[in-house]
Amino acid sequence: MKSSAKNINLTSVDDLFTTEESRIDENREKVQEIPLSQLYTFKDHPFKVIDNEAMFDTAESVKQYGVLVPAIARPRDEGGYELVAGHRRKRACELAELTTMPVIVRNLDDDAATIIMVDSNIQRESLLPSERAFAYKLKLNAMKRQAGRPSKENMSQVGTQKRSDQMLADQTGESRNQIQRYIRLTELISPLLDMVDEKKIAFNPAVELSYLKPDEQNLLLDAMDSEQATPSLSQAQRLKKYSQEGKLSLDVMTAIMSEEKKGELDKVTLTGDKLRKYFPKSYTPQKMEETILKLLEGWYKKRQQQQER
Repeated sequence: MKSSAKNINLTSVDDLFTTEESRIDENREKVQEIPLSQLYTFKDHPFKVIDNEAMFDTAESVKQYGVLVPAIARPRDEGGYELVAGHRRKRACELAELTTMPVIVRNLDDDAATIIMVDSNIQRESLLPSERAFAYKLKLNAMKRQAGRPSKENMSQVGTQKRSDQMLADQTGESRNQIQRYIRLTELISPLLDMVDEKKIAFNPAVELSYLKPDEQNLLLDAMDSEQATPSLSQAQRLKKYSQEGKLSLDVMTAIMSEEKKGELDKVTLTGDKLRKYFPKSYTPQKMEETILKLLEGWYKKRQQQQER
């Protein structure tokens, strides 16, 4: 019986003249110089790229030494590359008037890309609460999806696998509860979340306010503006309670925001502008304070003497 020529696999000329080592090298990740115009921001990137002093310092370093750590990007279906890690480096290159930057191109699915994107930024000390909140939310959702479709190698370990939020807690050094509290901040409307970033609203009250419906949060902005005040923790907790009971109105919010906070009742503020007219120009703030305390001490002793008569 004759063998069919159709079943014969011939080695290509290229394969004949390439070694195994060169074939492995072809598949190895390489650093490429990619035009900045072909690098696009990662979808839902939660980290802010700001032209501040730190950015200008980075740009100056890039101008002198180049980008020392390559960025990571993945190919886009519509052309170009989506940055996974390296958004700040790209901006520094733009400020340094460079046209390309070194990039490692990697084929990544959405979840793997999200985890790398978050991990490359989350350890920065200067993260805003909003950045940390959205980063935790993005990574936790990606981890949950990955846990929901384990590889064949991990199939036998699914029953003993840690909860995704516990794994994230172990990786970040935060407690599971604290991670969930940060994620709650993503439920705040943008103006309130901006106030958290600006430290006008403290973290704990902000978490309580995140349980208010969006329309209630917008009304709260009006009440805060009317009373020129931001909620304390106890006030935020009461606002949340009224919301859950369906009793939260603008009038209720205004009444709560108009309350004097306990700390304010015991607080006396004397600014330099108020005091300056009573002292010579040569007096320093420390000297002014010493003089005020001496005068108060004299006034106190005089009152004591009058009461003893």
